[in-house]
Amino acid sequence: QVQLQESGPGLVKSSQTLSLTCTVSGDSITTTNSYWSWIRQPPGKAPEWIGASHYAGNYYYNPSLQSRTSISRDTSKNQFSLQLSAVTPEGTANYFCAARMVESPKYNFWGRGTQVTVSS
Repeated sequence: QVQLQESGPGLVKSSQTLSLTCTVSGDSITTTNSYWSWIRQPPGKAPEWIGASHYAGNYYYNPSLQSRTSISRDTSKNQFSLQLSAVTPEGTANYFCAARMVESPKYNFWGRGTQVTVSS
């Protein structure tokens, strides 16, 4: 029922800002107890949680990235977005948006993912 779709440029220059948008259908990003995350997985490495939009309007970030991460939402479009500034080639990864209920042990819904390459 819930579908998520990532969109944004697949190539970003080093030191610039990576911007992605997740478009949600089948549920509202303001539904009580819902939690909407950005997750990335570099080649050959484990997934890394970047941050999330909480249904009530709060935002949460991985401490290792929070200084240069910003998550926002547009409730009229049922979208939430990621901005990651000062990217380096280490930011090259498959970027996913995903959703779960706040007390769920796992993410129940995932986007297909979008490959982002940070060029030198």
